[in-house]
Amino acid sequence: METVFTKIMHNQIPSVRLHEDELCIAILDISPVNKGHVLVISREPYPTIADCPVETLGHLMSVVKRIDAVLREKLHADATNIVINNGPAAGQEVPHLHIHVIPRHDHDGKRFIPPKEKYGEGELERMGKLLRLD
Repeated sequence: METVFTKIMHNQIPSVRLHEDELCIAILDISPVNKGHVLVISREPYPTIADCPVETLGHLMSVVKRIDAVLREKLHADATNIVINNGPAAGQEVPHLHIHVIPRHDHDGKRFIPPKEKYGEGELERMGKLLRLD
């Protein structure tokens, strides 16, 4: 399936590449949350992490870790948000696996904390039984 990211990989759309190897590329996001926002993109157009081999996903995360270190060192980021919007209901706009690495600063004024819910009586235990990885 052709996506905006496959077009970038084939140089049909320009990008600023920070890294590339046989499994992924890392580029600057053209609509950053903060300047220096990086996308680590799988070369294969896996729609979600469920479709991505675990070895490839592990490699992507190793690149994310390196990007995180560079953002902290070069941009003096106090922290990073590392985000995968994993499916349309989660806000994924391009059906091609990519990981956002967003530099954050203590006083940048941006919040990424969704509103929280509370469990009802006994609901936490029922949810735990339902989701346990046995």
